[in-house]
Amino acid sequence: MSKESFKEFVRKNPKLLTHVHNGDMNWQKFYEMYDMYGEEGEVWKDYLLSPKKESSPHTEFMDYFKNINLDSIQESVASIQRVLGVLGDLVATKDTPTKPSYEPKPIYKHFDD
Repeated sequence: MSKESFKEFVRKNPKLLTHVHNGDMNWQKFYEMYDMYGEEGEVWKDYLLSPKKESSPHTEFMDYFKNINLDSIQESVASIQRVLGVLGDLVATKDTPTKPSYEPKPIYKHFDD
């Protein structure tokens, strides 16, 4: 098998290019497989016959929501509510004026005049 025939094989099968760009394979390994098994080898079925997945915005939207764990979201919201409650309590106690229990008397005033 020559390099030119391998190049022609790659031109006929552009899916090989996507496997190299994705980092799944490299050109050296593809050439070795081509040299050993030829164009009709069974090894190419994994790289050339990829199932065509019809994706629409609706299916992508549904797939996104299938992967959401509602229990973890509920736990997160509950913990955020607790934190906000604690912060609200701190702000409320900080804003209320407190009268000091001890009030110092002025130095210049000796008696209750």
